[in-house]
Amino acid sequence: MRRELTCITCPMGCRLVVESAPENSTPAAGDGLSIGGNRCPRGAAYAREELLAPKRTVTATCRAATGSGSRAQGGSARRIPCRTASPFPKERVEELLEAIYALEKPLPVRRGQVMIRDALGLGIDVVATRTLDLE
Repeated sequence: MRRELTCITCPMGCRLVVESAPENSTPAAGDGLSIGGNRCPRGAAYAREELLAPKRTVTATCRAATGSGSRAQGGSARRIPCRTASPFPKERVEELLEAIYALEKPLPVRRGQVMIRDALGLGIDVVATRTLDLE
């Protein structure tokens, strides 16, 4: 297997080449990957994570319970922007988005406030990215 990636961990944007190591060699990390093109150790770490256990920072919005503007009252629903506090396993992103979209939080909400603690039991919080007050 040969794969090319562009490293996104720093502004250098190194072009990484990842190959499965030959069976008779022993890769440094023991994961069967040979990584080249990186100018720093972060590039190799990025390539390993991207190929073996990809993660993403997830951004979305949830409903705001605002009384007269809430969905139950037929008003226009306000949305609260939020994101994961740290990168989240890519294979569980769809499941996380369902949980966020089902969420309804009362206002006011402060930036950094935890909206979902320990999302899907993975130890990663979902936090508000904007302060919203009652209007």
